[in-house]
Amino acid sequence: MYKRTVDIEVGAVQLKGNLALPDRLKGIVLFSHGSGSNRLSARNRSIANNLRQQGFGTLLFDLLTPAENKHYSRWFDIELLTRRLISVTNWLLKSRVSNVNIGYFGANTGAASALAAAAELGSEMVRAIVCRDGRPDLVQNTIPHVKSPTLLLVGGHDKEVLEANEAALHQLQGIKKLTVIAGASHLFEVPGQLGDVTNRTAEWFTRYLYYYPKEIEKDFMG
Repeated sequence: MYKRTVDIEVGAVQLKGNLALPDRLKGIVLFSHGSGSNRLSARNRSIANNLRQQGFGTLLFDLLTPAENKHYSRWFDIELLTRRLISVTNWLLKSRVSNVNIGYFGANTGAASALAAAAELGSEMVRAIVCRDGRPDLVQNTIPHVKSPTLLLVGGHDKEVLEANEAALHQLQGIKKLTVIAGASHLFEVPGQLGDVTNRTAEWFTRYLYYYPKEIEKDFMG
């Protein structure tokens, strides 16, 4: 297992990231956090750990700098978050793992940026997407352009978000699925619910994030 904290230059800012790569990869999943969260999100770290155990690399990174994250308006600047995600994706694809397929895991507003970025980059570059309690309503005009296999995971008690995801399901043009986690609220706080999300996420990426085994060079970022 290769692990490293990375600094990613995006325009005039530098974003922190935690990159982890098993020795033989099934693919790499980029995490797009939302609503003031960052790469240290306990829920996303738990999901990422499970993915790594099953052979997937993970990149958890801050979409916003610490200073930007203090401003509530930035949390909902989907255009900015989308540009950042695309820039980080391109940064990764220029690395020594450029021939390993990419997937997105997005949560809340981060799911909106994941869908928008995938719509722009295309399914050849973004092979699969999982959205946890996402806000697809924030990018509803771009959803019909998403061709990557997309799994929408929503808590059954999160009624407004569920309605938004049901609408998005009808707009998606490629392989798609909506799974409702019974009894779950927005944060999936009841024991076992986050584990359900984790298992379904791993199943989706195992099915749709194309297997491309590759030995990782130890000097990955020089």
